[in-house]
Amino acid sequence: MQGYSQLEVAKMCGIDRSFISRLETLGEVKRGNRVAVAGFPIQNTKELRQMLTELGVEYVLLLTEAERWRFFADKDGAEVFNELMRILADLRDYDVVIFFGSDMRNSVIESVLGDKAVTVSIGESPITEDVYLNPEYVRQLVETVRNKEVGREGR
Repeated sequence: MQGYSQLEVAKMCGIDRSFISRLETLGEVKRGNRVAVAGFPIQNTKELRQMLTELGVEYVLLLTEAERWRFFADKDGAEVFNELMRILADLRDYDVVIFFGSDMRNSVIESVLGDKAVTVSIGESPITEDVYLNPEYVRQLVETVRNKEVGREGR
C-alpha cells in the first residue's frame, strides 16, 4: 500500500504495526543485499543519485570536489571527526558498500569495512578534479552485488 505509513496500513488491516514492519523486512531480504554507494570526487552526481534512487539504493553519498571541500569548510577538527565516524557507522549497517575513490581512499575503506567493501579506483591519490562515472557500469555493479553473496563464505 504505497503512500501509507505502517501505522495507517496496520489500522486498515486491524493488525499490529510491528507486523507490517516485519513484512517489510522480509521484502528487503528477498530483494537481496542492502547496498550503499559512496564516493568522491564524482562529476555526474545528480544523474547517478537519481538512477540509484530508482534502483532502490537507500544510502547514496556521492560528492563533487567542490562539495567535498564545502563539507569541511565550517567545521572544526572534532566536528569533522564526529561526522566521519557517523558516516562510517551508517555504512556498516549495509551488506555491501560500493565506494568510488582514489587508490588510497579505497584502501582505507577496505580496512574499515572489510568484506562489505566493493571499491572501484577512479584514479591515483590525490584526485583533484571530478571524475565521470558511466551510469550503466554503476547500474550493473549495483545489480551484481545486490544479488551475490558478497563476503559470506560458509553461510
